[in-house]
Amino acid sequence: MEPPWAPAVHGLWARVAGAGRVESGHVESGRVALAPLAGRRAFEVSARDGVLHVAATDGVSASVGIHRYLRDACGIRITWDTSLPLALDRLPARGPLRGQARVDEFYYLNFCTYSYTTAYWGWDEWEREIDWMALHGVTMPLSLVGHEATLARAYGRMGLSEREIRTFLGGPGYLPFVYMGCLDSFAGPLPSGWLPARLALGRRILERQRAFGMTPVLPAFTGHVPHTLGTRRRTWQGLETTVVAAEDPLFRRLTTEIAVAQRELFGTDHRYASDPFIEMIPDEAARLPDAIVDGLRAADEDAVWVLQSWPFSYQRDYWTTERVREFLDRIPADRVLILDLWGEAEPQWPRLDGYAGRPWIWNGLLNFGGRTEPVADLASTDRNLEAALASDRPPVGLGLTMEAIHNNPAFYALIADRAWSYAPLDGWLRSFGAERYGAAVDAAWDALRVSVYAADSRAIFPERFISIAVSTPDYSFVPAPTVRYEPRDLVAACEALLDATVPQRTALANDLALCGIALLLRVIDGRYNALIRVRRVDPGAAARFLAAFDDLDALAATRPDLCLETWVAAATRWASDADGQRVLADNARRIVTVWNTPENPHLDNYAARLWGGLVAGYLKRRWELWLRHLPAALAPDGRDAAQAALDDALRTLATEFVARKGPLLTHSDGKGPFLTTPPGDTHAVAARVLDRYRAEFLALKGTADRAVH
Repeated sequence: MEPPWAPAVHGLWARVAGAGRVESGHVESGRVALAPLAGRRAFEVSARDGVLHVAATDGVSASVGIHRYLRDACGIRITWDTSLPLALDRLPARGPLRGQARVDEFYYLNFCTYSYTTAYWGWDEWEREIDWMALHGVTMPLSLVGHEATLARAYGRMGLSEREIRTFLGGPGYLPFVYMGCLDSFAGPLPSGWLPARLALGRRILERQRAFGMTPVLPAFTGHVPHTLGTRRRTWQGLETTVVAAEDPLFRRLTTEIAVAQRELFGTDHRYASDPFIEMIPDEAARLPDAIVDGLRAADEDAVWVLQSWPFSYQRDYWTTERVREFLDRIPADRVLILDLWGEAEPQWPRLDGYAGRPWIWNGLLNFGGRTEPVADLASTDRNLEAALASDRPPVGLGLTMEAIHNNPAFYALIADRAWSYAPLDGWLRSFGAERYGAAVDAAWDALRVSVYAADSRAIFPERFISIAVSTPDYSFVPAPTVRYEPRDLVAACEALLDATVPQRTALANDLALCGIALLLRVIDGRYNALIRVRRVDPGAAARFLAAFDDLDALAATRPDLCLETWVAAATRWASDADGQRVLADNARRIVTVWNTPENPHLDNYAARLWGGLVAGYLKRRWELWLRHLPAALAPDGRDAAQAALDDALRTLATEFVARKGPLLTHSDGKGPFLTTPPGDTHAVAARVLDRYRAEFLALKGTADRAVH
């Protein structure tokens, strides 16, 4: 008899491998035969006579075993952009491949991911992503889709009208920030028809995750309430929200009411994510644990609070070691699971003594806001992860808590693989590249390892590591960041990718585009630095500076996932009327530009996307405005007035861009809508970029040892 998770794994195999069907219990050639395995998370997989035999302790481990077979026997790794189904013409015979997990759990996703990447996904995208989760060993995904229906039910029972609730929830693209208590009533109201559609999608997602044996983590109350229910105000990134005090009985009541409503709509797996003071100093930190734990237990006796450690890092001056210890001491050890959120760069477990005996998970974060540029510190990630596993109070799991997904896949694959086994980084990265493309391109990955994937892990934080291309223009004349690796290494990677012929052409084209983008960003930074060094208006230099934006836009536009219109179209397909169309388009454009309002500078261009249509249609136009007012800024005593004029012009541009109803324009002269002609071929455009900028980029050599600004 097959195990209960067998249907989920059979479905995955069909979608991934394009295999046949199982009829009347007979396993056809090219199919997978499944059997249970006792013990701790493990698998055993072998192939003979065209049948893949998998024994595993659970559906996720079985999927990891399948992925191990595909990698070892077929030379294929499933990444986010692998062309599926693989349509394997045969299953190579292979003796038993065995694996046992090094950790009990593997966590996945961040609240922010549900704004920056998955906000407008439908079932097709989620089905593929859940397959990716299973293949990479995810046991504990954060699951937020449809939570607005839970809040609507709970607040409806508190007497709020549908109109009040939809206004409170605000725009769909910002819902996760409502769940975290960071904002409300922003960029909305929630469109009509959104709630039932997302409720149905959320249920379908949870059903599939549970079918694999995953334990989804659902959101919980943070203290944040509609204005009519709260008495205290707090501010996050210039945005004010209302909270109810932890000592107020209403706090416990709402914690319970929301958990009950959620169980009614989605069931429960007894894991509840609540971050009651994310990036905000709490008024009453000592009272919060009792209120949250008691409120959750009233709804679910087996409730476990899943708590991010991000505040302990982000606001370390407040969250001293002593204060964190006092806070954690108020939470029973069996009622909390702590996520050490940024383990590759700023892990908190060393200074907090492994969280004083509370179970915790080490996570890699890397991506803030969905930035496009390829970057990571793989060596530091590897060291920090292994140090955590070898510590006196090791984590119960590993995880991935990036703010956006579908970028820099090597970083996340490394951590997922480390949950099962260890291999030296150099060899692992070469194997990753070969498996990603279905053929070895060692020269490219050797060069990437010592260039874009050898960044300073701390410098990746967006407040420190950013290109002038995605910075807000001003007249401070601060130099742009310099190249932090040898330019010849990135050029070598580009050349190797241009020369490669591989089965997985989509993955290679994506990497080629991103490597070209990384090169162009440094050229743009270099041209900007040259402009501000001379402190005069040079029309030729200004034109060359702007021309690089056009090439950057053209290269990004060759990839559908790097086009602004792809993102906007995904958002607006959820609209059921004109008002919904307006709100959804607004949210999609707003979050990747000003984020907030044009008048509020907090988080301006935080997402740092380098997308076709966005680069030439928005980012370049901002720098055109900067150049327009540059003569005045260089005049004696003219900087302040020029800055004020520039700020006004930038606000006007942002307002018009976010509100635009028609096709986005890529040219400041307004000629022609974006993508009226098919985008160029990635290989051809990348080759042109390399030919045009190679010498200039190589001339930046020698800046690698300078500090990052």
